[in-house]
Amino acid sequence: MESLNKYYGFPMLVLALLFLSRAVPSCADISATKRFRFNVEWKKVTRLCHTKQLLTVNGKYPGPTIACFNFVVMDRHGIRQYRTGWADGPAYVTQCPIRGGQSYTYKFSVADQRGTLLWHAHFAWQRASVYGAFIIYPRMPYPFKSPIQAEIPIIFGEWWNRDVDAVEDGMKTGGGPDSSDAYTINGFPGPLHPCSAKDTLIQTVEPGRTYMLRIINAALNDELFFAVAKHTFTVVEIDAVYTKPFTTPAIMIAPGQTTTVLFTANQVPDSSGLFAMAARPYLTSVFPFNNSTTIGFLRYKNKGTGKIKTNVNTENLQLYNLPAMEDTPFATKFANNLRSLASSQYPCNVPKTIDKRVVVAISLNLQDCPENETCTGYNGKKFYASMNNQSFVRPSLSILESHYKNLTTGVFTSDFPERPPNYFDFTGVNPVTENMNTEFGTKLLVVPFGTNIEIVLQDTGFLNMENHPIHVHGHNFFIVGRGFGNFNEAKDLKKYNLVDPPERNTVAVPSGGWAAIRIKADNPGVWFIHCHLEEHTSWGLAMAFIVKNGPGPEQGLLPPPQNLPAC
Repeated sequence: MESLNKYYGFPMLVLALLFLSRAVPSCADISATKRFRFNVEWKKVTRLCHTKQLLTVNGKYPGPTIACFNFVVMDRHGIRQYRTGWADGPAYVTQCPIRGGQSYTYKFSVADQRGTLLWHAHFAWQRASVYGAFIIYPRMPYPFKSPIQAEIPIIFGEWWNRDVDAVEDGMKTGGGPDSSDAYTINGFPGPLHPCSAKDTLIQTVEPGRTYMLRIINAALNDELFFAVAKHTFTVVEIDAVYTKPFTTPAIMIAPGQTTTVLFTANQVPDSSGLFAMAARPYLTSVFPFNNSTTIGFLRYKNKGTGKIKTNVNTENLQLYNLPAMEDTPFATKFANNLRSLASSQYPCNVPKTIDKRVVVAISLNLQDCPENETCTGYNGKKFYASMNNQSFVRPSLSILESHYKNLTTGVFTSDFPERPPNYFDFTGVNPVTENMNTEFGTKLLVVPFGTNIEIVLQDTGFLNMENHPIHVHGHNFFIVGRGFGNFNEAKDLKKYNLVDPPERNTVAVPSGGWAAIRIKADNPGVWFIHCHLEEHTSWGLAMAFIVKNGPGPEQGLLPPPQNLPAC
């Protein structure tokens, strides 16, 4: 990994964000232009008895919240950068990283989105600390009836006592990364961790009132369960798209996903006046992982003492409705309950027919160790990951800039395989003795503007079957089908939901299963598709696709800004 003093990969060092929009009627205090200045700087932060220099934005950990009204939005994660892929962020995909001491202005206009998203760094593992909430307020009333007392942002992260760049560097020998030392809620690990009673989120609520929780998973490597003891949630939005409301005792949320819920403070507290709100990992991996639980508390106003004990006994702490770490049935049921609102005001524009179906096998891989190297993976080999046996290699130049200038030679090729090289029982292989030796390169999928494309994401059993959160840049998509085992085109197409499938930007592909997503490729440019488990992206579990310019004057990629960072 290159020195963090050389590159900042939001990418940013001093980040000026310019939002362009139409004027918002009836909102006299909201100007048509919003500007945010982000200074990336080192700051000493102490957690779990360890003090270290942490990369932060404006000295805050987590970073500041960006809030705006719709028609005034920015794409860090999940907002479409229509025709302005230069502001999308992934290093070496849509731009080169910003060098230390330089700045870059992201300027764009995006419409027709509202809700909860996030922004984060997109270079190496910098998003371990460089992240924050991105909230887009609607002009219209919410499509659900409930008086909301207040909004509460809940942002999950991970904390390493070691320097995160050193953790990532340790993977260069082909091994897996060290697990984090704690999960965090709004930057706080909670009282189950050493020296952390004071580093505990306490949120005061009033009895009888209803609150909106804007929940964001900014963790690097883990899906998480989340619940508030004795309370239930009503899910109303995912990834900034309204859903048919449903009630649930907990949620499962993958890295890169957001979930907005309502809850009512309608329980009777004990003498402390506190209810634990807790997150723990959803476990589908055989690799070492952080098995801790992060805890904050709801404190009922004017009820009880509200004191936090220095040492909390986990056996006596009642978490009640928090699922167990291996509760795949709950995760599956929760995912199946998600449906688009599909109303006249918020229609579900899922493509009913498709022009192209691409089947992508998601694999973890073992490679033989090169001569004269020492490798620390299984049996002295190297861990990698791939899509259709292609392990993604970021080039030394920006793919988007190379595409725009037609300088593709030596940067990328346009021959990403649209099917796995071999068909077999993907989920029934021996995880170690059978293995697809991956190939390395920068192969892209190219589609014409307006293509209705279906991508079937198939998990495999190589090394380990695992739940993979796959994120698509530049487009929302509809999850029209999902299941366990091998995707069967003859049988599974009949089970598709083409009426009200959930619309997202990140899908959790079931462990040992598959998910089918449909995208209308109507945003010209180069767009990254990758696993949002950072360790898997580091191993190469990624691809990219190009959407060609359309025939209309408003259907082409805009020219790059003059201050686009150079490689």
